[in-house]
Formats: sequence, structure tokens, C-alpha cells
Amino acid sequence: MDAVEAAIVVLEEDPTFDAGFGSHLNRDGRVELDAIIMDGATLNAGAVASVERVRNPIRLARKVMESCEHMMLVGTGAEQFAAAAGLPLCPPEELICEREKKAWAKCIQGDHLSEFHFSPQHGTVGAVALDMQGRIVAGTSTGGTCCKLPGRVGDSPLIGCGCYADIEAGGVSCTGWGEAIMKVVLAKSAADDLRSGANAQEAAEAAVQLLARRAKGAGGLILLDRNGHPGFAFNTPHMAYGYVAPDGSIVTAV
Repeated sequence: MDAVEAAIVVLEEDPTFDAGFGSHLNRDGRVELDAIIMDGATLNAGAVASVERVRNPIRLARKVMESCEHMMLVGTGAEQFAAAAGLPLCPPEELICEREKKAWAKCIQGDHLSEFHFSPQHGTVGAVALDMQGRIVAGTSTGGTCCKLPGRVGDSPLIGCGCYADIEAGGVSCTGWGEAIMKVVLAKSAADDLRSGANAQEAAEAAVQLLARRAKGAGGLILLDRNGHPGFAFNTPHMAYGYVAPDGSIVTAV
């Protein structure tokens, strides 16, 4: 749990990615953040959506999982819970980076072009970790799509869509076109393949093929099976990912 939270906090703080500081702006020029974390041992999860004053929404998602009777909180209610739980709130403008402000200014003229944005690696972030006792945790965090309608929530904070973890199968975190990912419940689809005996890479590839075939969607995912074997797949031009190999070396690629 600590490892997944820490990894995602690093990515939320890095403006390279569409999560936390550096996220895409919505139609009104504001940042709205979503995040989820899930414990595969208990199937407990915590999620937040459309928060504007929390710099690290993955921290708030964990607070919801551990300290709230509900599984998901959104908007003002989520921010009120954050304050009550001792998490600092920030001014909304603190989440806006100059690069995305310029991209938004171009996009609202009517053209949403990829060249307005930083790089192909500028997307949703996630992490999956397995400990020595076989407990598995997954998490996902995002700023959503550029110029989205205020209040839009994609796949990322939805259990089974942008994230899923179960010690009987594995842990999954997804990225891509949220409306398509939700249609096929992508993370749960990959986990079900793992449960049925597919290896990690087979499950990842089958899930992305399902996304393309049934939902005509683009995206990708990272996963660990219940034994810690990694899998990853995507049908976008690029997806940045990394994992720790069995020999302890770190593998990264785009």
C-alpha cells in the first residue's frame, strides 16, 4: 500500500504526466482530479473524483479507503473529507502548469490537436505492487481529458474500470480513453483472464484487444499477476511503463 501510494505521488508531482500538478484543464480552465487505490486482500477500495484543491488525490483516495464508510467521494464533499482527515488543501490555481494553460488556450479555439500537448507520454498514471506475503495493491490517478466538461469522470477512479486488485488474480491499472475503457470494464476484464489461468502478458494483450474490438477504444494497462509476473499492453503509439524484473533490475520503456 505504501509503495503504490508513494510511486503515484511521485508521478502526480511530475508535470510530465496528466495527474496532480500538470494535469489537463477542463473546459472552464480548471483542474479536476480523480484517483483510486484498491487492496486485493480485502477488496476494499477508496476513490475520489472531480477534486480541485487536493494536490495528491491518491493520498485522499487512501484516506477514503481506510477512514470512510463510503468507497467514493466527489467534488466538494471529497475536499471536506480531506480537510477533516488532515490532508492539506491547496488553491485550485496551484495545480495548473503553464504548459497546460497554453495548450488549453489553443484547444478552446475549437481544435484539439495532440501537438498542443507536451508529449505522447503525458497521460494517466498508475502503480501495482505485490509484497512477500502475496498481498497486492493497485492504484490509478489522472487529470482526465483536455477540455472535458466540468464534472466529467472517466474510468480512472472507477473500480474494475481504471483499476482492480484481487489476490486471487492480480492487480491492474489502466490508461486511455475513459469512455471506452468503462464500456468493457477493462481492469476487471484483465483480472478475470488472470483468474482463468492466462499469464500476465496474455491477459494484458487480451484486454487491450477487447478494448479495441468491442469499444473501438485506445488505451493500455500495466498489471501484476498473483505471483508478481508483470504484463503490459497498449494500442496507442506510446505508453510509458516500468517494472522490477526478477533479478532486481529496473526495466523502463515507452
